[in-house]
Amino acid sequence: MKKFLVVSAFVLASTSAMAATTAAPAQPAQGGFTGPATTVQPVQGGFSGPSAVPAITTVNQAKEANDDVVVELTGYITTSLGDEDYMFKDNTGEIKVEIDHKDWNGVNATPTTKLVIRGEVDKDWSERTIDVNKVALAG
Repeated sequence: MKKFLVVSAFVLASTSAMAATTAAPAQPAQGGFTGPATTVQPVQGGFSGPSAVPAITTVNQAKEANDDVVVELTGYITTSLGDEDYMFKDNTGEIKVEIDHKDWNGVNATPTTKLVIRGEVDKDWSERTIDVNKVALAG
């Protein structure tokens, strides 16, 4: 019995020593900041100026344009049709426009407020509307 205990102790000591020598090397610590969290607001920017793609500039042209053609119309919103749909009018005609809440960009308008809207033609089977991406006051 004494031999068994001595052999067991030797095997246990050998196994512990081998495990210590074959253990994975220590990984270097990852860097970073530790402290109070701060939020960083992304800076929004972009280009304002002429486009290589000519934009349609009248309601009359938009009524004949293909799907997804870029438009930049100057005129007035005359009526709210409910939800995000409105009627827009310039000196060539009137067309339905869809303006998502986020695309108003803080602009408040009445039927007498001259606006510039930028978006794309949305061509359905029976009608064309304008999907507006940006609303701005006409300058």
